[in-house]
Amino acid sequence: MLNLGACTPDDLIITECRKARPDVLVVSTVNGHGHIDGNRLIRKIRQDAELADMYAVIGGKLGISGDSDAHFGVELMAAGFDATFEATTARSDELVSFLECLAVGPVGRRMLSASEARGGHAA
Repeated sequence: MLNLGACTPDDLIITECRKARPDVLVVSTVNGHGHIDGNRLIRKIRQDAELADMYAVIGGKLGISGDSDAHFGVELMAAGFDATFEATTARSDELVSFLECLAVGPVGRRMLSASEARGGHAA
């Protein structure tokens, strides 16, 4: 596990992912800008030939309007994240369930649905 800390520049995240080759990139956001920063980051990752197939999830405060920010999760998944976890609606065990789905066996990237990412398991 590698923690890059708060407010890490996109280029540093990409450089470290190339070096470390993580099974999953987990992005945590607390400032309400997750939908902006996450969208920019995941587009860069998906355009990078070395990282395009890496699993990536984002969770935390995706926006600043609470429950009305639920649409940001859908937008971030459309941009390339494999799962999103909004702080106001996500349960604490959802990320763990998502990671357990990946650990069970090979799952084709991008094949997990939003409902599976929110606590179900892939078929």
